Amino acid sequence: MTLDQISIGEEVKITKVGGEGELRCRLLDMGLIPKTLVRVQKVAPMGDPIEIQLRGYELTIRKEDAGQIEVIQA
Repeated sequence: MTLDQISIGEEVKITKVGGEGELRCRLLDMGLIPKTLVRVQKVAPMGDPIEIQLRGYELTIRKEDAGQIEVIQA
């Protein structure tokens, strides 16, 4: 399952961060690393972007980028 498939209010744990090159490095730099707990806070009306909460702050990412992050139920 990937982060873009999670419903609002659900909390999940990151298992793998995909992507290549600069995108992957950027996701890791923002704190999206394996074993991190993430909660989906909001989804824009058209479904893109997605606001998530992790490590005490809110982060908004594109749905396409969220699809690169594999998660499991926390």
